[in-house]
Amino acid sequence: MQLNYKINGQGETVFLIHGLFGSLSNFGLLHQVLSHHYRVISIDVRNHGESPHHPSMAYEDMADDVLALAKLLGVKNFSLVGHSMGGKIAMMVTLKAPEKVDKLVVADMSPVNYEPRHQGVFAGLQAVAESDIKTRSEAQQYLANHVEEVGVQQFLLKSLYRFKDKMIWRYNLPALVNGYADIIAWPDTDQKFNGPTLFIKGQLSDYIIDDYWPHGRRYFPNAKIKMIMGTGHWLHAEKPVIFNKLVNDFLHATS
Repeated sequence: MQLNYKINGQGETVFLIHGLFGSLSNFGLLHQVLSHHYRVISIDVRNHGESPHHPSMAYEDMADDVLALAKLLGVKNFSLVGHSMGGKIAMMVTLKAPEKVDKLVVADMSPVNYEPRHQGVFAGLQAVAESDIKTRSEAQQYLANHVEEVGVQQFLLKSLYRFKDKMIWRYNLPALVNGYADIIAWPDTDQKFNGPTLFIKGQLSDYIIDDYWPHGRRYFPNAKIKMIMGTGHWLHAEKPVIFNKLVNDFLHATS
């Protein structure tokens, strides 16, 4: 499928890949910063934003989406920055086509299987989908019954839009629900990427812990890790200046 994308800048190509329930706007600030020196391509992952819908959420398939877009745009080599689920997609792209990848940045994600942790979010999204809401404020009230954090509510509401006389999600919600087991999993592979790799961890997040780090080094032997203090899983939104500098410095240092 052809993913929806936004492209700016000139130079070496960098793909930015958002996480679950996100869209290409999530990396808006980083896109702007990097576009001064790179050709930056932000994408909507399948079943998100304005990209096509498909029943599969397997990482092999989502990696193929990125590789197909690179081919369509005539990009032979590129770097990747991915957050959360987008980090797993970026890792899978790298392992499937290591000869095409220059550098890899993974934001707060490990190549491991996780336990389910989004039940409340799915319940909130489903409640909104089954309602006849007319406004975002009404949608937020439904979400609040299942999602306590106001910041998460507001993040989810970015993917709500008006269609005719009601508000609906841009997500392919059935595909995300049915594919959730694939989303939290990691498909084992014998492939490795020996190129420059940077993992960036949020100090308060448990997506990268000591027990997971050997798995990261297994697939990415030359990986390094940086930690942003006082941040959780949404480190690029909580401390964008520090996060963007880490990414920019890493891409420059390994050029």
